[in-house]
Amino acid sequence: MLKSLGYFILAGLCEIGGGYLIWLWLKEGKPIVYALAGTIILTIYGIIPTLQPQGNFGKIYAAYGGIFIVLSILWGWAIDNVIPDRFDIIGGFISLIGVAVIMYWPR
Repeated sequence: MLKSLGYFILAGLCEIGGGYLIWLWLKEGKPIVYALAGTIILTIYGIIPTLQPQGNFGKIYAAYGGIFIVLSILWGWAIDNVIPDRFDIIGGFISLIGVAVIMYWPR
């Protein structure tokens, strides 16, 4: 389970980080190297979920969505200084419950 969660977190950081670099290029006029780095990181993001030890594409991406929600909230807090409110925290917690049910609930 820890290996699986590690892959989810790594994938999330690559997706958010790569997307953020492209955002900076397009929205804030950063040099093209930001877009190129973002593209490479987003490609790596596309590979990481294939390393998941269990599940199929749909199941893994559904569960990843919950991890992505929480990582996006944390990214906004750490990088953009947007402090999550109680509804962000509650919503993030609910999404993690979804991850637990989809990926790790005994069947």
